[in-house]
Order: sequence, then C-alpha cells, then structure tokens
Amino acid sequence: MTGSASSVPAASHAARNYAIVTAAYWGFTLTDGALRMLVLLHFYKLGYSPFTLAFLFLLYEAAGVLANLIGGWLATRFGIARMLTVGLLMQIAGFTLLSLLNPAWTAAMSVTWGVMAQGICGVAKDLTKTASKSAIKITQAEARQQGGGQLFKWVAWFTGSKNAMKGFGFFLGGVLLQGLGFQGSLWAMAALLGLVLLGVVASLPPMMGRAKASRSAKALFAKNPGINALAAARVVLFGARDVWFVVGVPVFLYSVGWTFTMVGGFLAAWTIGYGLVQALAPQIVRRSEDGLSREVPAARLWSLLLALIPVAIALAVWFKVDHLQWWVVIGLSVFGFAFAVNSSVHSYLILAYAGSEKAAEDVGFYYAANALGRFFGTLMSGLLYQWGGLLYALIGSAAMLSICWLATLRLPMRSAAPSPAGRDR
Repeated sequence: MTGSASSVPAASHAARNYAIVTAAYWGFTLTDGALRMLVLLHFYKLGYSPFTLAFLFLLYEAAGVLANLIGGWLATRFGIARMLTVGLLMQIAGFTLLSLLNPAWTAAMSVTWGVMAQGICGVAKDLTKTASKSAIKITQAEARQQGGGQLFKWVAWFTGSKNAMKGFGFFLGGVLLQGLGFQGSLWAMAALLGLVLLGVVASLPPMMGRAKASRSAKALFAKNPGINALAAARVVLFGARDVWFVVGVPVFLYSVGWTFTMVGGFLAAWTIGYGLVQALAPQIVRRSEDGLSREVPAARLWSLLLALIPVAIALAVWFKVDHLQWWVVIGLSVFGFAFAVNSSVHSYLILAYAGSEKAAEDVGFYYAANALGRFFGTLMSGLLYQWGGLLYALIGSAAMLSICWLATLRLPMRSAAPSPAGRDR
C-alpha cells in the first residue's frame, strides 16, 4: 500500500515538471520562429542575395553543433533547469544585440552583426532544446506506472506541439515586423522570454536531471551503435528539409508573385501542420512491446517514402508543368506529412536508445547531428538555389534522403541502454 500510494505523487510530480518544461519551450520556440521570419524578411527587403540570406543563418546553425554537445554534458553536470535558464538568458541577449543593428552601417557590418547575434541565438536554442528533451526522459522514468507507451506519447506531443508553435512564430514574426518594426519586435520578444525565464526559475527544481557527467571527450563521444546510426540519419534528414525550406521555396514563391504575407503564411501553415502530424505519430506508427521491433522498421519505411517525394516535385519543375507553384505547394505538404512521422519516430528512438543516467549527453550528441544537418542544409539552400534554382534544391534534398534511408538500415533492433524504453511501454 505504501509503495502504491507514494507512486501517485511521483507520477504527479513528473507530469508537473513535464508540463513546465513544455510550456517554457513553447514560449522559446514561438520567439525563435518569429526571429527567423523577422531576419529573413527584413534583410530580403534590403536587397540581399539568396546566398547572403542563407549566410545570415550559418553561424546560428553551426553554433548549435557545439551547443548540443556541450549542453548535454552541462545539463548532466549542473542540472536541466539551470541549462534552461542559461538558454533563455542567451536568447534574450541575442535579441537585444540584434535590435542594436543600425541602418546606417555598411552591408558588411550589418551582415557581420546579424550573423554574430544569430550565433548567440543558435547556442541558446540548442541549449534549451537539449535540456527540454532530456527532461522528458527524466520525468518519464519517474512515471513508469502510467504505461501505454508513455515515452513515445510524451516525445510526440512535445515535439509536435513545439513545431506547431514554431509555425505560429513564423506568422507572429511577419505581424510584429509590420506592426512594431524590426527593433520593436525584438524588444517585445525579449520581454516575453523574460516572463518565461521567471516561470522556470520559480517552478523547476534546480538539480533536476543532474548526474555524474563524462570526464573525457572519449567517454562523451562513445555512443552505442543505435545512437550513432540515428545521428547519421538525422544529419541528412534535416539537411534535406532545410536545403529547400530556408531559402529555396520562400524565394521561389516570392519570385512567382506571392507576397511576403503569403510566403510567411505558407511556411507557418506547413510548420503547424508538420507539428500536428508529429503529435499524432503514436497513432500512425504502431507501438511494440519492446519499444523497437515496430518502430525501427517504421523509421526505414518512412525514410524511403520521403526520399521519393522531392524526386516527384523535381520532375514537375523540370517539365515546367502548368500551375507549377501549386504543384510545389501540394508536393511539399505531402513531404511535410512524411517528414513529420520520420522526425517524431527519430525523436522517440534517441530516448529509447539513450541511457537514463546520462540521457542529456546522449540527447545532446544526437541534436548536435541535427544542428549539423541544419547547417549543411542552410548552406546548400543558398548555393543550390543560386546555381540552379528550386530544381537543384530538390535534387539535393532527394540525395540526402537516400543517404538517410541507408543510415536507418543500420539501426539495431535492441537497445544497448541498461533501462530500455520498451520496458516502460
């Protein structure tokens, strides 16, 4: 009786921490999505080229690689709540620096300042993401008696709702830019994050998720085969999205007559829909008792299906079909559905393969691969569009997704972690 009674408060406490972390990350993601749209539209209006637009985001993405690796170690060493606090503070600092951008500066100075401020925001984003995703593993371990595939459900809901919020952020960025201007928008978003920061400091236990961290780089990078294969797949999966998403499609749609509001609205709708599908992934991918025997084949199948979609869109572009813009929109909507399922399954698998004690380090390593993919995709988005327009961007996406599928063939069917997620399902 005593054990049963004590388990209820533990589950309630875990759910409370999960809700707090999710709400904090929602607020962060809302402003992060708005930031991307603010920077893209503001600098595009100033006449910058597609490659320069991509370059503005490169340090943002590159900083995320190191931030995830170090952030996972720091979250294990100092606690998840502290790293959430650091991430929020850095984002506020990045917004403040970007708001100091002076229209009288030269183009080189403006781009340099924008890249630097974006780099700070990139570190902030991935510190916050690593801490937030790791918190799910910690809280889930406290609530195993809930059963029913709770880990997959929590990961899917967290990831899906986060991306839906990012979509709203794209729309918010356009609205703020029109209503408050570039500087005023950044100040408003910094104030919003200040409120989120106060909530985190007041609500979460500071030592949450703290454990014995790795003492050497060798220990930090010595991951099990499942995490290594999944990280490789993640690099090219997100590279395949951003190679058209960052520059290619927004510039293509604007070039065929769409307004900034229409472009921002489509990207917002795509991201919101993508997030909703992610949240529904546990209903799309059947759960297994061991946590891997159905999920791993699902990752392989959906990767293969996803690789075929940009090929079909590229053929439409090559043959210049009538109403091409709408074929692109429809094709990328289908792409978004398959990509969302893929991403959600991957986000579950990293926690299924990760150990509970150093979950933050494992998650950080995985999301460093995620950031590396975004960096590569962002770079190639500007280059490929400048070289060959949307066609080249889509061909690059298909090539990356083919590599992603090959990487998923190496995913093991058993977890090397001492406490596999499948036991909690």
